[in-house]
Amino acid sequence: MTRGSAAVDLTIRGGGIFGLSIAWEATRRGARVRLLETASIGAGSSGGIIGALAPHTPDEWNAKKAFQLQGLLMAEDWWAEVCAASGLGSGYARTGRLQPLADDTAISLARSRVTSAETLWHGKAHWLVIAATGAAWEPPSPTGLLIHDTLTARLHPRLALAALSAAIRAKGGEVIENTAEPDPPGPIIWATGVAGLEMWSTGQSRKIGSAVKGQAILLGHHAASLPQIFVDGLHIVPHADGTLAIGSTSEIQWSDPTSCDAQLDALLLRARTALPILANAQVLDRWASLRPRAKTRSPLLGAWPGRPGHFIANGGFKIGFGIAPMVARVMVDLALDGHNFIPKEFSPQTLIDRR
Repeated sequence: MTRGSAAVDLTIRGGGIFGLSIAWEATRRGARVRLLETASIGAGSSGGIIGALAPHTPDEWNAKKAFQLQGLLMAEDWWAEVCAASGLGSGYARTGRLQPLADDTAISLARSRVTSAETLWHGKAHWLVIAATGAAWEPPSPTGLLIHDTLTARLHPRLALAALSAAIRAKGGEVIENTAEPDPPGPIIWATGVAGLEMWSTGQSRKIGSAVKGQAILLGHHAASLPQIFVDGLHIVPHADGTLAIGSTSEIQWSDPTSCDAQLDALLLRARTALPILANAQVLDRWASLRPRAKTRSPLLGAWPGRPGHFIANGGFKIGFGIAPMVARVMVDLALDGHNFIPKEFSPQTLIDRR
């Protein structure tokens, strides 16, 4: 890379998973980096409790699924390097996932994906149809069969953000919170979540994206080595620290973006119905926040139209942590080296042009 004479080579705005991941990737490549966060690290949706790194189904392949796959396959080594640099754990582990199969149609579809997964996942992970055993850590299955995928992983979002912040600083990068510092010279990547979507939508004929509220709950239950469960629309995610996350709602209407309500109680009841072993697990935390969702439901990555030297990394929605290693790679390639390896479908300009 060719570096200029500026105090920093790259400024990142936003201290969520996209911003921190990009800052880490640039720092590890030798760039001088400053990350600016107007509030605190993880103040938005990235500071949650779920941390499910789950793949899309291995069929009807597209750029988004391929991009996500690359991120998931990179994750183990990528997070190991973060943890080595920071001396902190992220809670990452590739523990897989179990899902019940409701009927013959679901079985047929799941079995068709066994072969497609071998091809599309390049033999590096498997999508299997297995017999339920009746174990306590299995979702109830009307057919007696389960999907077991070996690609799904998890991490603890708050631990992961702390590890990234420490890793950036350990490599000489700056992470500055509670700042209103003006834009410095040089390239700037805007990874500002919901606020960024709203700002970017200003002046457009309609919104580029919108916020979707999510609620989740954290229980005290030790199941760290066990797979995730996906049942009745719920992600049930055992964490390395002896906690277990359940989430999440997807709400397009709300009165308070960070309040928890009866919808979360219903979510907990559904989880305990599916897994009676959780009946007496203590509630440790309740969480709610707004997640940034682009109109395309794909991440928005690339140059900010009409603002030379400015770039957008937004729209992680439910897969932000899973694609973070790839987001970091392609955004640093673009902003610092001028190489654009971002799928055209993710480009902010493409979104504008297709409206």
